[in-house]
Amino acid sequence: MHDNALHETILLVLGLLFAMLLLVMLSQKLRISYPIFLVLAGLGLSFVPGLPLIVINPDLIFLIFLPPLLYQAAWDTSWKDFWRWKRPIALLAFGLVFFTSTIVAYVSSSMIPGFTLALGFLLGGIISPPDAVAATSVLKGIKVPRRVTSILEGESLINDASSLIVFRFALAAVVSGTFSWHQATTTFLLVSGMGLAIGLVVGYGFYLIHTYLPTTPSINTVLTFLAPYVMYLLAEEFHFSGVLAVVSGGLLLSYHSHRIFDADTRLQTASVWTSVGFALNGLVFILIGLELPVAVQSLGNYSLRQAITYGLVISAIVIVIRMVWMFPAAFVPRWLFRSIRTQEASPGWQGPVIIGWAGMRGVVSLASALSVPLLLSNGQAFPQRNLILFITFVVILVTLVFQGLTLPAIIRLTGVADLEERMPTDEQEAGIRLRLRHVALAHLARHYEEDIRSNEMISALQHRMQAEAQRTGNLLEALDYDESKRRALQRYHQVLLDVLQVQREELMVLRREDVFEEEMLRHQEAQLDLDEAKISHMPH
Repeated sequence: MHDNALHETILLVLGLLFAMLLLVMLSQKLRISYPIFLVLAGLGLSFVPGLPLIVINPDLIFLIFLPPLLYQAAWDTSWKDFWRWKRPIALLAFGLVFFTSTIVAYVSSSMIPGFTLALGFLLGGIISPPDAVAATSVLKGIKVPRRVTSILEGESLINDASSLIVFRFALAAVVSGTFSWHQATTTFLLVSGMGLAIGLVVGYGFYLIHTYLPTTPSINTVLTFLAPYVMYLLAEEFHFSGVLAVVSGGLLLSYHSHRIFDADTRLQTASVWTSVGFALNGLVFILIGLELPVAVQSLGNYSLRQAITYGLVISAIVIVIRMVWMFPAAFVPRWLFRSIRTQEASPGWQGPVIIGWAGMRGVVSLASALSVPLLLSNGQAFPQRNLILFITFVVILVTLVFQGLTLPAIIRLTGVADLEERMPTDEQEAGIRLRLRHVALAHLARHYEEDIRSNEMISALQHRMQAEAQRTGNLLEALDYDESKRRALQRYHQVLLDVLQVQREELMVLRREDVFEEEMLRHQEAQLDLDEAKISHMPH
């Protein structure tokens, strides 16, 4: 009997994974951001007759999904950008989370019969953190200033921790019936500080393993999957913030990745993490949609109409609070401190509008709502649990679908792409490559002059680098919008791709001849893949 249940669970997971992949492909065809499409599709699937009711264990979401997703986000975050925009990030991740939780607490407790202030804070802690994946997925392919994406990425790293801490205190207040601001503040500082410390200590331990032990790319890749779970579980074991532990440890290892990983490890780890992160995110978003029947069936004393009304009102409040918060948070520090005015460009009105509208809720809100216990310590049913779950679901649905679908249009209306202050990406890439070529050529000329004269291979290396530097220089010139040079560049790319295709076909011939070992042929094929990837990332 147990084996049958296990087989059914595995089949269900595989079925969901396959359905998720098909839906993502369809969302790309329809040009809709995949988190939004998956939630709507999950919602549609939940009405299919005969489909089993999927009840998620919240501990599984926190344990299986949260550590790797946070770790990947920390790994992908630029430490330089994170530190540069630390003030707006902190104002959003801490200030806005506490402000949202407080407003939601007072509004919900006065609007909903039988809803106490502690339950209001519990709901506020659940629905206050926006989802990182949803925002970055919607913004993918849309030109927005780096400042906007950096602040959104930084906020999403830390706001999960602050909202979960609010949630934890409110839960304790509901269960015990008492609440102390002094005790809550002290505990908050302890939980946050120790979470950060544990993450840094564990991260440094993994840094030593990567650096001093004889690892391989495969071992390093597996270690990167172990790290977030060790950080999270160790911090949670001592009742500290597992989220902040994963974030701090991930940022530490990410900052030192160029020292601890070789090229093969970086290539392998990046591709594996991209695939796993995509699969985990996709599953979570489709599960959000599939949870609707669970939320509806559990309403109990409230009619569906009442519950939807509460959910829509609180969704509107959450959206308005974020928009209202953005402008004082962006401009008041500039008015108060002259140093900020001189060191930072003005965000204008466009940046705050985009960041404000990108507050879509997702996985952490769902997991928090599901983790509310069914019973109090005295054995009584947890008050209003089912309504909290339903309101959370409505807030996720409204913010994700409504804000997510309208965000691209709002970005276009702001005209923010025209205000991009940075050097274009194409020009930056070409400029970096040219600088690296010049450094390499100068190093060869300074230290290997005799080798260049006597060793044909080293001489050929110098000639190749000179040719590459010349080619990159031509590319930079072509980016000055000279139409004839652009056409020449496009033709150059076409010829290069054609040559690579001929080489691939020759590899197939070599396979059939059975003269060379398969491993060697695959190695050459991987080299062709890298060459082609290099071309495909160049401007066309």
